[in-house]
Amino acid sequence: MSKKPIVAILYDFDATLSPTDMQAYGFIPAMGMTPDQFWARTGEFSKATGCEKILSYLYTMVAVAREKGIKLTRQFLNECGRSVQFYPGVTTWFKRINEYAETKGVRVEHYLVSSGNKEIVEGCAIAQEFKKLYGCEFIYDKKSGEAIWPKLAINYTQKTQYFFRISKGVFDTTDDDSVNQKSGKRRISYSNFVYIGDGMTDVPSMLIVKNNGGRSIAVYPKGKEQKVIGLKDDGRVNYVAVADYSSGRRLERIMRLIIDSAAIRDAMDYFEGQGPIGE
Repeated sequence: MSKKPIVAILYDFDATLSPTDMQAYGFIPAMGMTPDQFWARTGEFSKATGCEKILSYLYTMVAVAREKGIKLTRQFLNECGRSVQFYPGVTTWFKRINEYAETKGVRVEHYLVSSGNKEIVEGCAIAQEFKKLYGCEFIYDKKSGEAIWPKLAINYTQKTQYFFRISKGVFDTTDDDSVNQKSGKRRISYSNFVYIGDGMTDVPSMLIVKNNGGRSIAVYPKGKEQKVIGLKDDGRVNYVAVADYSSGRRLERIMRLIIDSAAIRDAMDYFEGQGPIGE
């Protein structure tokens, strides 16, 4: 047991860490719109053109900003992230979980895998807590600094590729060769993966983690358990919990048990590999 086992916690963002879509806090109000108006326009564009929904919202962001005379720069989107709000306990969650894992001889790494804007997340209060941020991104014009094209778009099925990248330690999204090569021992075993999401768009991710020996958790706003109870009944997640990340709440208790099990599993693997060496 010379190296600490690593537990990778992968998070969705919208309605998982934050109560609603990240664009609703800064970007949409800056456009003089309501969330309903913005998402209705996105839906209309998608229906009229057949454009995939994630690409549709990225296009609509660019189009609306131009109409309003607002420069859609990385800095502007970072600023939009400063007003993002979180569920109870989120801002202290990472430190608490890391410290608990340390007491068990386990290292925790936090990863964001979101269909939201990476640039908005970069400006929010918890951006520094993640080892790696995966989200939709723009390419920016070198002269004006304005968004001109999607650099990366992640829909709910494309999220799953990042599990392979994280497991193998191949974080560069342009490196397709390494992530697809057959490998021996992985940097993080799938049994040490945890995925936290909130609904049907997270199902592919939840199933991949759960079916490969990891743990999937569906969170929901207090009093709205109907959002996720079907996921548990259908065997798509291991656990459901209120989206309260505060100390001592159900979600933290579940995560502590997962960390405990990783520590025990690592110790058992160590003794199994020793062979008959006596007392």
